[in-house]
Amino acid sequence: MKNQETTVWGIHGGKTGDADTLFLKKDCIAIGWDKMGDLEKLKPDRDAFKAKVGEVYPEKKPGAIPNNAGQMFRFVYEMKPGDIVIYPSKKDRQIHIGRVEGPYKYDAKNEEGYPHRRSVKWLRKFPRTQFSQGALYEIGSAMSFFQIKTYAEEFLATLEGKITTPPVSEDDTVALVAEDIQATTRDFIIKQLSQELKGHPFADFVAHLLESMGYRCRVSPEGPDGGIDILAHKDELGFEPPIIKVQVKSSEGSIGDPTVSALYGKVSSNEFGLLVTLGTFTSQARRFANGKSNLRLIDGDELVESILQHYEQFNSRYKGLLPLKQVYVPQMLEEAE
Repeated sequence: MKNQETTVWGIHGGKTGDADTLFLKKDCIAIGWDKMGDLEKLKPDRDAFKAKVGEVYPEKKPGAIPNNAGQMFRFVYEMKPGDIVIYPSKKDRQIHIGRVEGPYKYDAKNEEGYPHRRSVKWLRKFPRTQFSQGALYEIGSAMSFFQIKTYAEEFLATLEGKITTPPVSEDDTVALVAEDIQATTRDFIIKQLSQELKGHPFADFVAHLLESMGYRCRVSPEGPDGGIDILAHKDELGFEPPIIKVQVKSSEGSIGDPTVSALYGKVSSNEFGLLVTLGTFTSQARRFANGKSNLRLIDGDELVESILQHYEQFNSRYKGLLPLKQVYVPQMLEEAE
């Protein structure tokens, strides 16, 4: 059973694992932010840490400041001797588990770039295959220092020899991790588009997506467009059917039947209507569109699927806006059938 008084922390040794030798050879864990100086000289509250981060790292984005400050505050004031620390090494691909032995210390003369330290007694190390996929995903946090909550019990039980490696076919966390990765990617794409391409720029993006599918597009000038943002067609001049009249919505709200009906009213019998939104459609809007063979609705989820499918054809501008890397996630056998 998990000891309710045992707090489990996770830590990374830099983006490339450059702190690996420091951690394992000098029996410690450490974090960077060397411009901060001795953290114990700051007032012991998060606001003081945030103010200092903003002062010495003026280039940081506002959203990063509380994140960075919070990690340092917890390293100094919330981590306690006796807590367990999990270090996934990028060098030997082992999961090192240790116990925090001492208080925070500031090493002003350090040469490694990690002046904020705590002594640790390394207890055991395990191959990554010893843990469930969910546990591995939790310690893959984007933060340098973080608390492990969801799978803390699994790490403690493994340390005590009370758990064995779950067969992949019986590891329920595999599917959960895959779903989580997909959801995170979806949320990132929608958030980027909604923040960076409000209004008319979103029409340019959708036109570029359609062009990556093989269509030629004409985007309406910025301003009143009569409800049609893009004309898409296959031939070079745009004379030959099918002609697709596209309306786009860069908001994340729900689109109702009146908007869908208004678009359809501008589509003749030999044309097609397409409404693309970052949000969703009401059930009434869906029912209306389902009864029309020349009308198609694409919501945020479907848009993300199309983006991922045609991402390699995007130009550098939009790849820069949506920096993505292709990864493969596990697919459970029942899903593959």
